[in-house]
Amino acid sequence: MKLANQAIGALMMALQKSLLEQSDIVPLLKEMNFQVGDGDSSQSTLIVTNPPVVSLENVGLEDVVSSIEE
Repeated sequence: MKLANQAIGALMMALQKSLLEQSDIVPLLKEMNFQVGDGDSSQSTLIVTNPPVVSLENVGLEDVVSSIEE
């Protein structure tokens, strides 16, 4: 069994969210629900039904740059 591109993207979003928020990624990974991809007749790929949401509403460019420089 392998991860679908959607599931890989969801994992990458979880990584980005944890880096941006400087938080632990483990709780995000534990919350993810996986299922066999729709239309996958071989049932060999998994998708994430609840990918993480990354919000940049309260983050300014200065915040991102300063966190990279630290």
